[in-house]
Amino acid sequence: MPSTPAVEAERLHKRYRAKVAVEEISLSVGAGEIFGVLGRNGAGKTTTVEMIAGLRRPDRGTVRVLGLDVRRDRARLRQVLGVQLQDATLHHALTVTELVRLYATFYPDPVPAGELIESVSLTDSARTRFDNLSGGQQQRLSIALALIGRPRVVILDELTTGLDPEARRHMWATVEGLRESGVTVLLVSHAMEEVERLCDRVALLDAGRVVALDSPAGLVRRAGFAQRVTFRAASPVPEGLLEGLAEVERVRADGDRVTVEGKGDLLQAVSVALVRAGVVATETRSVQANLDDAFVALTGHRLDPEEESTR
Repeated sequence: MPSTPAVEAERLHKRYRAKVAVEEISLSVGAGEIFGVLGRNGAGKTTTVEMIAGLRRPDRGTVRVLGLDVRRDRARLRQVLGVQLQDATLHHALTVTELVRLYATFYPDPVPAGELIESVSLTDSARTRFDNLSGGQQQRLSIALALIGRPRVVILDELTTGLDPEARRHMWATVEGLRESGVTVLLVSHAMEEVERLCDRVALLDAGRVVALDSPAGLVRRAGFAQRVTFRAASPVPEGLLEGLAEVERVRADGDRVTVEGKGDLLQAVSVALVRAGVVATETRSVQANLDDAFVALTGHRLDPEEESTR
């Protein structure tokens, strides 16, 4: 008998005046799963997770978290759901320790303050006021406060924005530890490496709709190619030479730079064809397709990290 989903959203719809931000989005997230949400600025990511968290009312549709209705059961929901939003604002005059101790009073069995502060590498800043923290430190504190009540479901919006590489890896390890302890994580992120490492499944959002939902590897497969070969051609490549290869899905030329996308033993097939045609290729590179490639193939545009302060 299948287990009840930790998060179940059905046909969520949200409009802001003339703009539809979220249109008929349905998601089902399993217990203990790390579920990623990817999309460009304006794709509806943050609006969707805010409705799942009960922070924004949908125009229509329903959300249940661990069987709780997010609107009717708000008091019970706060005890099992932790939320870290990208632009969270905390009391500017309180220190890290004071904020953690304040939030601890909201829960019957909070994580000890010192342990939690250490887990997000803020021990050296424990007596620093919120206003005097760097952007990355404020982000880590926001994450700590989302975890203080030992939640069974956590929403993390842009988990590692503003963090240095060491802090980023530390937060990844923290999220992996949450999964190991059975916590369900909804992760909104534009960092492809982060999503590929952490997420069991990913929903790609575009213009308020889910355009694809699969594992990171599954999305790459669905994009229609598995790898890419690039090279510079010392002489023109005969027309149709590469397009006729069984391994080739697409060929693009930009001056003497040629990019070939395909599957199977693509590099060998391209190399043999060029040698037989007498074309000298230099600067040859073979790259496996990744989630960024899949995003472009499935949505028609590239995800720009500089745009990500999404609604």
